[in-house]
Amino acid sequence: MEGDAVTLTQDIALGLWAQAELFLRGLLRPWNAYQVGIAVALFAAAHLANRLLGPVCHDWMRRREGWPKWRMRLLVMLHRRLRLIFFVMLMWPTVWILRATTWPSRSYMLSIFAELALAWLTITILTRLIANGFLRALVRYAGWTWATLIILNLTDEAQTLLDGLAFELGETRLSVWLLVQAVIVIGVLFALARFISTASAAQVRKNQDISPSMQVLVVKFLQVLLYGAAFFIGLRTVGVDLTGLAVLSGAIGVGLGFGLQKVVSNLVSGVIILLDKSIKPGDVISLGETFGWINSLGARYVSITTRDGREYLIPNEDLITGQVVNWSHSNDFVRLDIYFGTAYGDDPHKVRKVAREAASGVTRVLASPEPVCHITGFGDSSVDYILRFWIRDPTQGLTNIRGNVYLALWDAFQEHGISIPFPQREVRMLEDGPRGG
Repeated sequence: MEGDAVTLTQDIALGLWAQAELFLRGLLRPWNAYQVGIAVALFAAAHLANRLLGPVCHDWMRRREGWPKWRMRLLVMLHRRLRLIFFVMLMWPTVWILRATTWPSRSYMLSIFAELALAWLTITILTRLIANGFLRALVRYAGWTWATLIILNLTDEAQTLLDGLAFELGETRLSVWLLVQAVIVIGVLFALARFISTASAAQVRKNQDISPSMQVLVVKFLQVLLYGAAFFIGLRTVGVDLTGLAVLSGAIGVGLGFGLQKVVSNLVSGVIILLDKSIKPGDVISLGETFGWINSLGARYVSITTRDGREYLIPNEDLITGQVVNWSHSNDFVRLDIYFGTAYGDDPHKVRKVAREAASGVTRVLASPEPVCHITGFGDSSVDYILRFWIRDPTQGLTNIRGNVYLALWDAFQEHGISIPFPQREVRMLEDGPRGG
């Protein structure tokens, strides 16, 4: 089998060399040389037109204020390829004129150059619709290569060469041509699956009847279903026998199962979190020293954004096995407590009233439920109180609202003559006693 592949490769290489030699000999004919010269002259004219008209087009684009962003991006893309555009615009009229005034063979090479230039320009413009830079470059170069082979009538030779480079995996024969087909088909199906999943996710998120956690679960399920279907349908489309890969897939699955226990645990934990609705996007939670609100739920981790702008990626398993404080699990109300003390000479009834009124006047403190103040004990130098109040926007911070309430208490106590005591100590200096004789 290996010897046959080598012989086939040699035959194809010799055939391509013979065609290349025939092409080079054809260049020695007068009209073929004329056509090459005409193409070079037209390319030089296109380059000169780009040098002269490029700055003019650039200045005109700079004066287009208020145009949509997509239109400006299209103009920028076309401006960067003005030379190729001018070359195509000059080539095709030349080909049409030669076909009308002389023999078709005397414009054959020019028509090939024109078709190549037009195909490359079209592929370049169409691939700009692909957002990913690496994928865009891969599709562009693959499109250029395939278009060139089609125009030069070399597709059969390329297909035979790629199909000859193959290896067998059990009863399945895998060739380079089969892999290329699989990549193209699966890539197209993946792009279609991504489009459908994105559109479906947008519709699911607009549905207010579905809870945020269920929205995430539905979106993840659709993504797994669509991408999995695209992969297997793509393999079946190109003729890959999936039964031949079953044993290999099972062996790989067993090996990965032992090595990726934590990953699988996080995946299962993520599904449990979505099903039991214990946390959802937008909830404010505390996990250890981490306090913030949930930005997104992933398959492996939960993204939590804190007040200082940091984003923590907490594994799903930690949210299942650890103690999590969900400040907004059943409702948005959050109760906060602050402690303070006043002097024994101050009326505690007045202190409680002033404290409640001071807290009620702070922004973000809710009027219902209203703040309450209670005596918690009689200390060494003060009467101790606890002030409780409610907020419903914990994402705006907890420390800052506590600080604002403390400032309101300070101002209110200063206004009503209520003192805040502090520990004092009395030190007595004792003289030395009479010294013995």
